[in-house]
Amino acid sequence: MVRPCRLPAALAALFLLPSAQGAQLKEDRGFAVDLDSGRPLYEEQHLLRRNGAGRLEERLVLYRCTDGTAFARKQVDYRGSASAPAFQFVDARSGYREGLRREGDVASVFVVRPQAEKREAPLPPGELVADAGFDQWVRAAWPRLAGGESVPMRFLVPSRLDSFGFRVAEVPGAAAADGAARRFRLRLGGLLGWFAPHIDVVYAEADRRLLRFEGLSNLRDDAGLRPLKVRIEFPQAPRPAEPGAWERLAAEPLKPCRVQG
Repeated sequence: MVRPCRLPAALAALFLLPSAQGAQLKEDRGFAVDLDSGRPLYEEQHLLRRNGAGRLEERLVLYRCTDGTAFARKQVDYRGSASAPAFQFVDARSGYREGLRREGDVASVFVVRPQAEKREAPLPPGELVADAGFDQWVRAAWPRLAGGESVPMRFLVPSRLDSFGFRVAEVPGAAAADGAARRFRLRLGGLLGWFAPHIDVVYAEADRRLLRFEGLSNLRDDAGLRPLKVRIEFPQAPRPAEPGAWERLAAEPLKPCRVQG
């Protein structure tokens, strides 16, 4: 039996610190379904904290089964890097964990698989994109992507303790189907990219807000083995969060539940 997961005391204290003066806290929600069948799988509850200048500094994500049970959590800190932020993800269903740790000038990537020891390695060199930093990378690369360029990037894959070369480009002819939006596709670079699974993301044209994600999720199946193939819809723009929302989500115990039914 997998016990409920709680934050280590030191980490919990970090995320329970009061917001800085002038900080803005907003909430966003995503709803994930199976990419093939359309069956509901889970919900993502995001809290985004910006500083007084409007710069995104932190993200806190709680993943919930369809009955509302919180089973996984991710903390993201953009202050060291917008495109390759420090993050930690933990899943109470299997005990799977992964993340990117920054301590001063030293950065490392780690993974803990079900019933296995922790593996850790120095962060690969070069300009990287990691986890939720992809959203920030898309905004920075928007002029090139919208201009029809296929833009290279190296994306961190914590489960492999390494980064891989990808290319991101707009999907031709997709704008009409998505309305006032742009669809971009993430593929592995080289010939392998034509055979390996791709990821599509749809962004609103007006405010460059993520509307839809289609492809392999950062969540794995209930056994913690294979990534889920999902479509995640973000139907509403982020809105102001309720007072105390950050503290509640950071402290809410995680409990195993079945995502796949």
